[in-house]
Amino acid sequence: MRGWEQLDVILFSGDAYVDHPSFGAAVIGRVLEAEGYRVAIVPQPNWRDDLRDFKKLGRPRLFFGISPGAMDSMVNHYTAARRRRSDDAYTPDGRAGQRPDMPSIVYSKILRDIFPDVPIVLGGIEASLRRLSYYDYWEDRLRPSILCECAADALCYGMGEKPMTEVASRIDHYLNESGESRVERQALVSLIADVPQLVCRRPVIEETGDDIVLHPYEECLKNKRAQAENFRHIEEESNKWHASCLWQQTGDVFIKVNPPYPPLSTEEVDRSFDLPYTRMPHPRYNGKRIPAYEMIRFSICMHRGCFGGCSFCTISAHQGKFIASRSKESILREAIQVTKMPDFKGYISDLGGPSANMYRMRGKDLKLCEKCKKPSCLAPGVCPNLNADHRPLLEIYKAVDALPGVKKSFIGSGVRYDLILNDGKDGEFKAANMKYAEELICNHVSGRLKVAPEHTNPEVLKIMRKPPFELFHRFKALFDEINRKHGLRQQIIPYFISSHPGSTEAAMAELAAETKSLDFQLEQVQDFTPTPMTVSTEIYYTGLHPYTLQPCFCAHNPAEKQKQRAFFFWYQRENVPTLRAELQKMGRRDLIDRLFGNMPQRQFDRNPKTNNYDPNKKPSYPDYRADGRNAGRSQGKNEKNDRNGNSARGHRPRR
Repeated sequence: MRGWEQLDVILFSGDAYVDHPSFGAAVIGRVLEAEGYRVAIVPQPNWRDDLRDFKKLGRPRLFFGISPGAMDSMVNHYTAARRRRSDDAYTPDGRAGQRPDMPSIVYSKILRDIFPDVPIVLGGIEASLRRLSYYDYWEDRLRPSILCECAADALCYGMGEKPMTEVASRIDHYLNESGESRVERQALVSLIADVPQLVCRRPVIEETGDDIVLHPYEECLKNKRAQAENFRHIEEESNKWHASCLWQQTGDVFIKVNPPYPPLSTEEVDRSFDLPYTRMPHPRYNGKRIPAYEMIRFSICMHRGCFGGCSFCTISAHQGKFIASRSKESILREAIQVTKMPDFKGYISDLGGPSANMYRMRGKDLKLCEKCKKPSCLAPGVCPNLNADHRPLLEIYKAVDALPGVKKSFIGSGVRYDLILNDGKDGEFKAANMKYAEELICNHVSGRLKVAPEHTNPEVLKIMRKPPFELFHRFKALFDEINRKHGLRQQIIPYFISSHPGSTEAAMAELAAETKSLDFQLEQVQDFTPTPMTVSTEIYYTGLHPYTLQPCFCAHNPAEKQKQRAFFFWYQRENVPTLRAELQKMGRRDLIDRLFGNMPQRQFDRNPKTNNYDPNKKPSYPDYRADGRNAGRSQGKNEKNDRNGNSARGHRPRR
C-alpha cells in the first residue's frame, strides 16, 4: 500500500495490534518510523499452520524484532495454581489460544528456520525479566537466560525506544558504509555489543575493572545460595544511575548484560508519547472488543519508573526506580486527543503511571541519587533526600479538568499513601500533601479508592518492602475524615496477598482479625505468584533472602496456600468451622474470640458468591505492561470499569 519494495524492520507481537502508547509494539514501531525506517508489525502470527504469517512480508533489510506482548505470556496463560486460563485480554473478543507460551522462544525459532541469516532482536517484558538465569514457577525449575533457549541474536531489556533505535542505526550505518545488502549474524553482535540495555552472547568474558561476574548458571543449579547472591547484584545494578556490566556463564557461552541508559529526560519521554498514535485498534478487527484496550482507551500515563521497590514487583527491573516524567504540555496534548475520540463521554479513566502519585518526584540532591544502589526510596522509610512534593500533580489534575469536553478525571492507578503521609520538616510541604489528599478523595475517586497495604504483619511487610500497617490506619482515618467533611460516602478498598514469603497461617489469622476490626470483608485479594526477577520469587525458590542470605519461610504446597487464603474469608459461613479448628490447633483462642466471638451464625455471609475472590485472577504486582502498568486484580462485582491495567479485570499497579 505504501509502495515499499522492502521493509527495514519487521516486528512480531503476541498481542493484537493497538496503535496506543500503552502497547509496546506500537511504541517501537512509531519510534522507528519517526527515525525514517520502514516498519511493519505482524500481530499474533499463527505458529501452528504453514507459517505463512512469518513469511508473507519477506526478509527485512535490518532485523526482525519480537515483542511477546505487554504482559508476560505465562502470567497471561496460567493462574497462581498453574491452571490454564480461558481468556486473553490482549486478543479480540478476549479469546485464549492466539499466542503460544513463551512467544520469544517460539517466534524466534520459527524465524530462524525460515530466515537463517537475518538478525533477530528480542524485546518486551517477557524477555526483559529473563535476561539472566531465573526461576520458572510454572515448570518449577531454574532456567538459563532466555537468550540460551531461543534463536535470537540479542535482547533489549527495559523500555526499548533508545536501544532499539541505536541497534537500527548501527546496522543501517554498517550497510550504507560497507555497501553490503545485509549484515552477517556473526558480525552483528560485535557491531551492537556495547549498546546500553542490550544483552548478547559472547564466546569469552571481555570484562573491565567495573564489570560484575555472576555465579555460572550451572553452579546456581547445584547451589541455591549462589542464585540468591546473584540476584542481589542483578537488582542493585538494575536500579543504579551508573550501573556495571553483568556477565554470567552458561555452558560454553557468556551472557553479557550491558548497563541501562541513564533515566530519560522529560524531552525524551515527550518525544515517545507525542508520536502520531491513532489510539485505536487496527481496522482489521472490525470493531471486535479487545478487553485490555477497553481498560486504557481513555487513560493517560504521565510518567515511567517506580521507586517503591516492592519485593514482589518487577517495575524497577524493567523501568528502573528513577521517575521519567512527561511535561505538562505533552500530557495536555494527549488529553485533548482523548476528548476527540469516538465514544468519549467526558471522563478520563486514569491520570496515572506505575504509581499514581510519583509524578516529577526525584532526589533533592541528584548527586546522592547517582551514588545510591538501594532498590527502594520508600523502604524501610521515605528517603530524606526524596522530594515528595505533590504540587506538580495538583497542577496537572486542575489543568486537565479545565479542558473543554472533560467532565472529570479519575485516578485509577495505585496511590502510595506513605508518600501522602510523609510529613517532612516543611509545613508548606505537609499542607500541600494534605491538599493533594483532599483533591484526590473529593474529585478523582469514582466511589472506591484502591490502596495496597498487602499485609498487616510487620515482618512480612518488611520482606515486602511495604510501610507499617499503622500508616494504613492513619490514611483510612484521613480518608474517612475528608469524606465526612464533604458529605461523601466513598469506600477505601485495601488489597492483600496471601502466601507471600514470610507469611504464615498465624500471620494471616492476625490479618483477618485486624481487617475485621476495621469493618472490612475483603474482596481484592490474591495468592502470591512467583514471577521472574523479583526478590520475593528468589526467596520462594532459594528459601533465602538475597540481601541477608538468611532462611525465610514460604508456603509452597496447595494445602498450605489454601489455609492462608481461607483467612481472607473468615466471614463466609462454610469457612467458620475449619478456621476455628485451625486457630484451636495454633493455640490462638484470642483470635477465635476476635474473629468469631459470640456472633450468631446468621451474621456470617450465607452466600459465598457475594465475595469477589477468584483464584484464577492474574496477579497485579508484576510490571507486565510495556508502559509500566501492571496486571491488576479482578474487580469486585459492583465496581465500574474505571481502572486501567493490562487485563479487562484489573487496575494499574498498586505500590
